[in-house]
Amino acid sequence: MSIQERTTMIDVCALEQLSPERGAAALVDGTQVAVFRLADDTVRAVQQKDPYSGVNLLSRGLIGSHLVPGEGEEPGRVVPTLASPMYKQAWNLDTGEVLDSGGGAKLPIAVYDAEVREGRVLVATRPRPTTPAA
Repeated sequence: MSIQERTTMIDVCALEQLSPERGAAALVDGTQVAVFRLADDTVRAVQQKDPYSGVNLLSRGLIGSHLVPGEGEEPGRVVPTLASPMYKQAWNLDTGEVLDSGGGAKLPIAVYDAEVREGRVLVATRPRPTTPAA
């Protein structure tokens, strides 16, 4: 199923309005979303509300990267991460998975499809469906 079949995409801003490796808050169909421009000019979008503090501040988080080890013969891969500015939990920006819960419960974040088209940043009106943990 393509992005367009799942949900509507909303134009939130021009890519040039976002600073690399920084976030910005956007209101997408009535929901606060944190939008990030990475160093390679790709964009990511996640929920704005920090699940640990309950505060809408994830757009102020720190962007980084994390090596996710491979399984068996598979090599590891580097994924973009977001660390909360409040309590410093870290998530995989591609999946919303908690990479470091700071010793607490593993609370994932919602991830929204986001893309750049003709210099404009588009974000889905609904988060990606989550897959239950095995």
